[in-house]
Amino acid sequence: MDVAALDLLPDGVVIADRAGVRSVNAAAAAMLGHPADALVGRPLHEVLALSDHDGRGWTEACEPFGGISIRTAIPEQRWLLADGTEVLVNARLHREHRGAPVDSVAVGLRSARGRERLDRERSDLVATVAHELRSPLTGVKGFVHALLNRWDKLNDDQKRLMLTTASVDADRLSRLIAELLDVARLDTGRLRLHRRATDLARKAELVVTSIGVATSRPIELEVADRPQVDADPDKVMQVITNVVENAVHHGEGTVRVLVRTSARAGAAEVVVTDEGEGIAPGLRARAFTKFWTSGVGGGSGLGLYIVNGLVRAHGGEVLIGDAPGGGAEVRLVLPLADAPVPGT
Repeated sequence: MDVAALDLLPDGVVIADRAGVRSVNAAAAAMLGHPADALVGRPLHEVLALSDHDGRGWTEACEPFGGISIRTAIPEQRWLLADGTEVLVNARLHREHRGAPVDSVAVGLRSARGRERLDRERSDLVATVAHELRSPLTGVKGFVHALLNRWDKLNDDQKRLMLTTASVDADRLSRLIAELLDVARLDTGRLRLHRRATDLARKAELVVTSIGVATSRPIELEVADRPQVDADPDKVMQVITNVVENAVHHGEGTVRVLVRTSARAGAAEVVVTDEGEGIAPGLRARAFTKFWTSGVGGGSGLGLYIVNGLVRAHGGEVLIGDAPGGGAEVRLVLPLADAPVPGT
């Protein structure tokens, strides 16, 4: 058995036959707390000193060399090492032919920390979705119920107000669903970009106009020049919208948006600043993680995570700093297009 090759694997591997353990890679030896040389040749039940919460051993419970004759694997389960650390254990069972006795076993051991982190993220996702969906759904349901039951008693202005509010809440639901889909695509590497030369200043103008009519906060746009970037136009709109809305909801004072060719060669940038408290240096890396929120503005905590993922998918970068007059500065850096396309 090529032990050197097994040592390259990130997970622990123990290979044994009925006579005892034949090979142990470095990761498994570290988990089991003994040098690999000290484990080879010993019975499998001695080497795999694993137990469940009832005190049963892995080999006792799973019977790798026994069981029904058509079994080919032992599914992944949680087990405890001698020091109480939880690991995920699975195994492949080898037979000379179908129905023959098991002659060798390959056992995989993997740290449960990654699974625990994934479980926590899933729990956070469920909690976030439940929280974010509850409020708009309650609003939509309440207003629709009132319209159905009191239609003849409501005047036109009341009906219009209820329908407008329900529409706004429905838009919130649609946006949350879109964010969740973007997170799934980013996490699984299934994001598709339709890139072409895009007028960065024009996209910023559309965003500022759209958000400006929906908020009383002043938003100022400065276009130093009109760089063309190599990007998906819809994704560019999305990231600029997320960053500007974030400044409106969580910052203070005037929000300023600057479009310019970057000092970095081959790049352009959109710089968004506000006049609030800013983001402390120690928290800036966390701002790009899922479900991170700051201040009292609420939100799903997915906005900057999506922004960072989309910009990096374009080969760009998102930088957080301090605005010149105080407050937060978020800089979106995107690659320039080789050949500008008029009317993009």
